[in-house]
Amino acid sequence: MEARAIRRRGPTGEHRLSLLYLAPSLLIFAIFVFYPLGRTFYLSTMGTDIIGRANKFVGLDNFADMFADPGFFKALGTTALFVLFTVIPSIFGALVVVLLLESRISGQRMFRTVFALPFAFSVATASVIFALIYNPAVGMANGILSYVGVERIGWLTEPDLALISVSITTVWMTLGYNVLVLSAGVGAIPTEVVEAARLDGATGWRLHRRITIPMLSPQLFFLIVISTIHSLQSFGQIHILTKGGPDGATSTLVYWIYEKAFSYGSSDFGTASAAAIVLLVVVLVCTGVQFGVLERKVHYR
Repeated sequence: MEARAIRRRGPTGEHRLSLLYLAPSLLIFAIFVFYPLGRTFYLSTMGTDIIGRANKFVGLDNFADMFADPGFFKALGTTALFVLFTVIPSIFGALVVVLLLESRISGQRMFRTVFALPFAFSVATASVIFALIYNPAVGMANGILSYVGVERIGWLTEPDLALISVSITTVWMTLGYNVLVLSAGVGAIPTEVVEAARLDGATGWRLHRRITIPMLSPQLFFLIVISTIHSLQSFGQIHILTKGGPDGATSTLVYWIYEKAFSYGSSDFGTASAAAIVLLVVVLVCTGVQFGVLERKVHYR
């Protein structure tokens, strides 16, 4: 009986100690995650006055107003295009860079540093740099085009080009991190596996297709999930470069939420909160589909 009582008291003490260690993290999550999430659900069911204070319960009216707004569906479509234009090129480009760097070319360390350098820039810094590059009068992009006889282009003012221009900026910002992750994955591939494949005659693209890329599948899967979430939540580069324009061509769902809640003196927190919940659902669905479909093809060694 005494031994049984000791065994009962042991886990209780361990649980208390584990909760003590978890308390700081739980406090941070409670303040910056759980409370804002609960507040968002609350505001999505409330009407607000002219200064944004919740003053009456409206149920699902905010969701009805949101779905009745054509701008909401335009923002959803823009978000889908933005994810497509950023996730695939940033991961594929990083994979190409890493495979080239592993081809035993001279100056590997220098090239690896150059390609990883964008990771050191903040969103604001990178956006300001590309705002200068895209400047229609003195920007480097139009300067290069002028040498080949091409007229100046409004990279950020033409609706057909603005989203692509912002996407290029985002790809440049994320490329460095993707290169670092994939380089670490290549470095973790056992040398004996690579050498055995080379002895069997696998070289060049065949070696990469049969050995390197399958062994990098955990890192590629991780980057796909993380990059998708980051693209769905992108805001800084859009705000600095285009402010959602021209004519809403770069207004993603996150930026649409910002405009509803804060931009131009707006304080429609109810509709903005409803849209934030839709964004949460979109993120969860995308992540769930990726785990359900792509993780089956991941090779965990």
